[in-house]
Amino acid sequence: MNAAPADQIRLLDVQALDVRLQQLAHKRKALPEHAEIESLTKDLTQLKDLLVAAQTEESDCAREQTKAEQDVDQVRQRAVRDQQRLDSGAVTSPKDLENLQREIASLAKRQGDLEDVVLEVMERRESAQERVGELSERVDSVQGKIDAATTRRDAAFEEIDGEVATVTKEREVVAGSVPADLLKLYDKLREKEGGVGAARLYQRRCEGCRLELNITELNEVRAAAPDAVLRCENCRRILVRTSESGL
Repeated sequence: MNAAPADQIRLLDVQALDVRLQQLAHKRKALPEHAEIESLTKDLTQLKDLLVAAQTEESDCAREQTKAEQDVDQVRQRAVRDQQRLDSGAVTSPKDLENLQREIASLAKRQGDLEDVVLEVMERRESAQERVGELSERVDSVQGKIDAATTRRDAAFEEIDGEVATVTKEREVVAGSVPADLLKLYDKLREKEGGVGAARLYQRRCEGCRLELNITELNEVRAAAPDAVLRCENCRRILVRTSESGL
């Protein structure tokens, strides 16, 4: 294949732009905010699970407290009715009076026991409420950090994507001035050789594989026509000669 020396040098410009696009893609993928958001999201998921558990516990305690208070109220009402019967004098039988007094005493003890249950449930509910409050604050804090990191990431995306668009347009212009067959070979090699399809021969060294050409290879390069498209014997990339090739 043959191509004017100027076209081959422009191919190096295309390569430089492609390298820049690769760098930008890597930069976009390797933004520190990615790992930060991932880590914070895991923390947030765990905290939300703990918050749901605490809210469930608080809800259970609330129902348990309501039930215990209803039990206390029922016993209290029964005790009030018994006391009213005792005070009314309607019960005259000594045995009935004794049974009524015994029941009132039993209800008083039962009420005290139930009130202790209410207090115990209230304490557990208060503890659960405090836990809910604490976890809610932590959830809000972590969510705030995620939002801040996301904002920074999106701003970085916008900056990188803007540069990508500029470089892509520039590549289109430069690549458009390179002969189609040369560009096709370059693109094929670039895909095969890790993003580098053309390399400059600088001071007798291929900048693609970083290996210096031996004397036989140098003599072949010297003997080649200026418009000959050369390939590095080591990495097989297009080898572009310039005034700094050391020939």
